[in-house]
Amino acid sequence: MQYKWTVLTVTTVGVLMSGIDSRVVVIGLPTVAASLSADAEQAIWFTQAYIIGSTVALLFLGRVSDMYGRVKIYNIGFGIFTAGSLLTSLSPSPDFFIAARIFQGLGSAALFSNSAAIITDAFPHGELGNALGINSVAFRAGSMFGLTLSGLILAFFDWRYLFYVNIPVGVFGTLWARARLHEQSQPEKTASMDWPGFVTFSSFITFLLLSLTFAAYGMEQSGVIAVFVILSSASLVGFVRVERRRRDPLLDLSLLRIREYTGAVLAQLINAMAWGAFILLISLYLQLVKGLSPLQAGIAIVPFDITLLLVGPLSGRLSDRYGTRLFATAGLAVVSATLLVMSTLTPDTPYERLVAYLLLGGAGMGLFVSPNMSSVMGSVPAHRRGVASGVRSTFFNIGFVLSFNIVILVLTFYLPYSLITHIISSEGSQTALNTDATVFSGAIDKVFLVLAAINTAAIIPSLLRGSRVAANVARPPRFGSEPD
Repeated sequence: MQYKWTVLTVTTVGVLMSGIDSRVVVIGLPTVAASLSADAEQAIWFTQAYIIGSTVALLFLGRVSDMYGRVKIYNIGFGIFTAGSLLTSLSPSPDFFIAARIFQGLGSAALFSNSAAIITDAFPHGELGNALGINSVAFRAGSMFGLTLSGLILAFFDWRYLFYVNIPVGVFGTLWARARLHEQSQPEKTASMDWPGFVTFSSFITFLLLSLTFAAYGMEQSGVIAVFVILSSASLVGFVRVERRRRDPLLDLSLLRIREYTGAVLAQLINAMAWGAFILLISLYLQLVKGLSPLQAGIAIVPFDITLLLVGPLSGRLSDRYGTRLFATAGLAVVSATLLVMSTLTPDTPYERLVAYLLLGGAGMGLFVSPNMSSVMGSVPAHRRGVASGVRSTFFNIGFVLSFNIVILVLTFYLPYSLITHIISSEGSQTALNTDATVFSGAIDKVFLVLAAINTAAIIPSLLRGSRVAANVARPPRFGSEPD
């Protein structure tokens, strides 16, 4: 087997594992929240703690990967992810669960930030979109499997088995990666680690998320919120100043001079803010408004992933030939339309109509994801792909985490926080399937409208990214000059 296909198969195991884990908590959220007696914000942190752990480490690991080897850090990430899964399954309280998920996210960061870079190192430019598309499909296949797997587990076993499933896959993936992958990039061992940049960036993310979390508790927390906003802003300013002065910065700001790269990363950030909590909202709607079981809810969402699985690779192949901007931008437009029609859901909406909406959303994300990732990774110099991939993943995760906070924040504009907690922790019991559920459904509709407006804003940077012509497909791009 050619090495490039070995790389694709090995990294596919990693993203498959990440895909499974990304959804098991979403479907099982009401069950886990009720079991651990968590309030609404703690329940949301169950889902986003994993992403937070990934986010604060992504730039750091991207830099370390360029310094010491992408494959080495990728292999370590598998081990950390597996250990984090075990700790999460043993959680006795909401706080322990959140801490374990953060640790698990650190391992995920090593996998997530390096898989695209390792694939980009192994594949020629003309095949890159297709390879990244296949890798993306593997993640979605894992996500789809996670939906039904979590439902099956919760139907017969305790919620802790949701995380036991990661352990055998993680052990296998760790051993396989160590045996089959080897470094193709040249590590920059003379570079130094940017610790001031890491500290200021981590502070920025932490204080930003804390400000949004306390905002959901109500205006009586306004003083605390203001302090966190000030600290977050100061940390961001400090981070930018540090990075501009460093010889080996954590975030290579010169990458942002590449028009295609910057446009694609900004489009991904805004899209993640709008789309990150989409499956969670649909899961809550199905379980807490329609009264479906976790298994039924997981199966009901599958049409979305099937469509994405079909459209994603096709979009990747076509974007290799005709350019990324058209397909990525069209995908964003379809996503906005999907979020808009989702705002019409009611407790009486027939499942057939929801399926049509899910198919539309899957097609939109399939059109967007693969070409946009190809645009990000194919527009940077080869020796900066580790950092570039880390920046891409960081922007995605920031948007993804903010999406969950936006959901709770918007919900609190229409419902008391105590009522949101009551509904989410009800596990779809009959107590939630009354007037509270009808009001909750109406509040979800308002959230979809806000998310549709946010996603529409992503079309602007997507269009402004410029385009690479088909001639670039036949040969590697001339790195060092800004793409057209």
